[in-house]
Amino acid sequence: MAIERFEGTGRMSKAVRYGGMLFLSGQTSRDGGDVKEQTKAVLAKIEEILQAYGSDKNSLLSATIYLKDMADFGSMNEIWDAWVENGCEPVRACVKAELASPAILVEISVIAAVK
Repeated sequence: MAIERFEGTGRMSKAVRYGGMLFLSGQTSRDGGDVKEQTKAVLAKIEEILQAYGSDKNSLLSATIYLKDMADFGSMNEIWDAWVENGCEPVRACVKAELASPAILVEISVIAAVK
């Protein structure tokens, strides 16, 4: 079974497909805004990448969410809860993290089954 790597930069790949699973790198928003706006943008990017490489949000297996400030947990969850389909919730972890740029408030990485 071959490992397929997509959109590599020399440092990392945007997505890797292997064994019926699709692994996405951590996604952030380049648009700025508050945590709700950034979460919406990140989830939209995740949907695009999943679609491009043979999956969708209803096939999510796992999600790891990194927040700059845990005070944003409720606001992020508001957007997440509206986005995730009832009955298709992945396993999930959410942690506080120092992110790559002070402007980044949320980063999300997911693993999904390939359809």
